[in-house]
Amino acid sequence: MSNEDITLTAGDATLRLQPGNGGRIAGLRVGSLELLRQGDRFGCFPMVPWCGRIRDGRFLDGATTVQMPLNSPPHAIHGTARDGAWRTARVSADQAVITYELVAPWPHPARVTHDVRLTADSLTLTMGVETYDDSFPAQIGWHPWFNRNLGGQDARIAFDPAWQEERGDDHLPTGNRVDPKPGPWDDCFGMPDGVDVTLTWPGQLELKVASREQWVVVYDEQEAAVCVEPQTGPPNGLNTLPRLVTPLEPLEATTTWTWTRL
Repeated sequence: MSNEDITLTAGDATLRLQPGNGGRIAGLRVGSLELLRQGDRFGCFPMVPWCGRIRDGRFLDGATTVQMPLNSPPHAIHGTARDGAWRTARVSADQAVITYELVAPWPHPARVTHDVRLTADSLTLTMGVETYDDSFPAQIGWHPWFNRNLGGQDARIAFDPAWQEERGDDHLPTGNRVDPKPGPWDDCFGMPDGVDVTLTWPGQLELKVASREQWVVVYDEQEAAVCVEPQTGPPNGLNTLPRLVTPLEPLEATTTWTWTRL
C-alpha cells in the first residue's frame, strides 16, 4: 500500500498519521483540543533503531565499531526511521499498521512494524523490530511533542521516578544515578515499575503516558511544548545498555496514552 496520510477516528478523537514523514503522528485531537504541537518536525515520531543521542555517533556492534551520521553534532540522535518513508500495511477506521525497512546507514537489514490503535479515550502504540539475519543492538521509543498550552493554563507534569540519570555537559548520561531534581528537564529518568507520567491541562484534560518500559525522557525546556518519551533504554543505550534483536527474538515495546476530559 502507499504512504499517503491516514486519519483514524474513535468517539470524538481524531488522529492524523503520516507514513511518508517518518511514520509521524501529525496530530491527535480530542474534541476541539489538539494535543500535539503542529509542524513537520513535531507531532509524535518513532525513535528507532535508537533513542536520544549516541555519543559521537558511534556504537559497538559486537566487536565492530559502527559510525552513524552526526545529525545532531557531535552526536547522532533519535534513530533513522523518522527520516524515512514508511509503508502502510493495513488500515481500518481506528487502527493503522505501518512498516519501515531499516536500510543504510544502519548496517543490518530489518523491519520495523508500528501498530497505532485509537479508542475514544486512549491511544496504544506498539512497535517491533525484527531481523531477517544478523543479531544487533537496538532501542525503541516515542517522541511526542505535547502542546504546553491548549488555550487555558499550561500543562502540569506529575511523575515519581526512582532516579534521574546524571547528565553530563555533552547531554549524555554519565552512568551515575542521582535523586530526581526539579525541572526544567532534558533528562532521562528510571521508573522500574513502568513509565507512568501524567500531564494535566487544568480544567481541560488529563493525559497519562504509560509503558511497561522502565525509561522515560522528559523535555520541557521549550516554551511551546512538553515531551514525555517512553523508551527501552537510556540515551547512548546502544553502548551502555543494549537490547539485542535476534532472528528468534524481536524487540517490542508498547506505550498507551489515556485521557480524561476535566
